[in-house]
Amino acid sequence: MNSELILTGILQGLVLAFVAYGVMIPFRLLNFPDLTAEGAYPLGGAISASLIILGIHPVIAILIGAIGGGLAGMATAFIHLRFHVNTLLAGIILSTMLYSVNLRLMGKPNISLFNQNILFSNDNILVRILIVLGMLGLFIIPLLLFLRTNLGLRLRAVGFNPEFAKRHGISITRWTVFGLFLGNAYTGLAGGLMVQTQSYADVGMGVGIVIHALAALMLGECVIGTSSLRRQLLAPLVGALIYQQIQGLALSLGLAPSDLKLLTGGIVLIVIAIRGKIL
Repeated sequence: MNSELILTGILQGLVLAFVAYGVMIPFRLLNFPDLTAEGAYPLGGAISASLIILGIHPVIAILIGAIGGGLAGMATAFIHLRFHVNTLLAGIILSTMLYSVNLRLMGKPNISLFNQNILFSNDNILVRILIVLGMLGLFIIPLLLFLRTNLGLRLRAVGFNPEFAKRHGISITRWTVFGLFLGNAYTGLAGGLMVQTQSYADVGMGVGIVIHALAALMLGECVIGTSSLRRQLLAPLVGALIYQQIQGLALSLGLAPSDLKLLTGGIVLIVIAIRGKIL
């Protein structure tokens, strides 16, 4: 691979890491299989792009997009808790509904951000990498510190042993809603970052994003393990970077872009098989 392809993979891997964290929180911390990211990711992108077109500062646009993604997660939690819908089905229903919402927000299937004031106006890819890396630090380090507090332990208790949490007066409903808000806020933030990285937003940009994030998460867990909270929170970042480099290598070897989803599924199956043997 040439250096430009490697650097592009690092940039895309850092953005994907946000989605991997967004998937990790409900899947690993709450034991809540959630597919809302399929809708929260393009929602964050649609909100961010629409606000930038209106002249809103790109950082504010990203943060509002993150809040939008978080609200989508809360809606999924409400559907599951209020109507007792299966967690996966609740996420699918919500993501399907968000497709129409995203079209309404954008007014058309895609929006171009060329010649707009965006966060990545500098063409130097190293500068872009440093910006996203800095944002990762700003959002992941506080998450690590939070999960070590009493409140963070309550969130983790809900996923680890709901009955134990109930007996100790921990609200399952409250912490499930909060956990899905937090996870999908990271996903919505990633959507806002991605549209500014590629300078356009597309209503279909979330298709398959959950499987990409899961592949990255599982790769990271397979490489560095989950024996401590620090390792658990480092795994999505490491996995996302490795995953994007694998995709870059595949492209450099002549694999067609249309074949990458097949490669992603294969990576997930291989990691599952390896973890099964280890465990």
